[in-house]
Amino acid sequence: MSLCAMNNLKEKILMVQKLVKIYPLPDGELKVLDGLDFELEKGDFVAIMGASGVGKTTLLNIIGTLDRPTSGKVYFENEDVFSQAPQELARIRNEKIGFVFQFFHLLPEFTVLENLSLPLLIAGWPRKKALERAQELLVEVGLERKARVYPGLLSGGEQQRVAIARALIAEPRLLLADEPTGNLDWGTGEKIMELLTDLHEKKGLTSIVVTHNERVARFCQRIFRLEAGRLKPVEGRDSLS
Repeated sequence: MSLCAMNNLKEKILMVQKLVKIYPLPDGELKVLDGLDFELEKGDFVAIMGASGVGKTTLLNIIGTLDRPTSGKVYFENEDVFSQAPQELARIRNEKIGFVFQFFHLLPEFTVLENLSLPLLIAGWPRKKALERAQELLVEVGLERKARVYPGLLSGGEQQRVAIARALIAEPRLLLADEPTGNLDWGTGEKIMELLTDLHEKKGLTSIVVTHNERVARFCQRIFRLEAGRLKPVEGRDSLS
């Protein structure tokens, strides 16, 4: 095989096959995902757009193993994740997947450094090593001077930077961001997307950003719309409307 051909072979990180998610209602049922198929290769940076309530967060939660599908398969690094025992599923989620949410979910009683180190301490890291790793991440997100500050004293943009650092603390393979700029003004949100783009490239991540914001989607390499329970590729950023 030629070098060119070898370079074109990318590692498959995620495969979603015939995904269905149904919520029961008093007078019937609501089918949010309807036979959805989706694939990600290593290094992909993808945006998923769609109207409010269409199922974007549901899809992200299933990919991140926070929720289970009604039917269908999710393969992460060639493993059928929902066939795993609960303990193994938790390990995959905690070690290989990073989450960034619209709301920062920082613990107000802990400092920035403590918030960052907590996932590693829970995983059994020695305290000194966990704090050193947390400090390294603070440098990468430009908040090294805020290590001893409590989250309530930070701006929204600074809190989201801490949340991004926390998502990356265990060096995940897959980063899932659900409306990461949704709680911020656009000037701040743009800086957050610039940071996410930079970290995505530096750390060799595979990333999915769920957003309703076209300006956010344009930071991504590929864009999909979630419509009628399935993903449809958007051909070119100029077609966004």
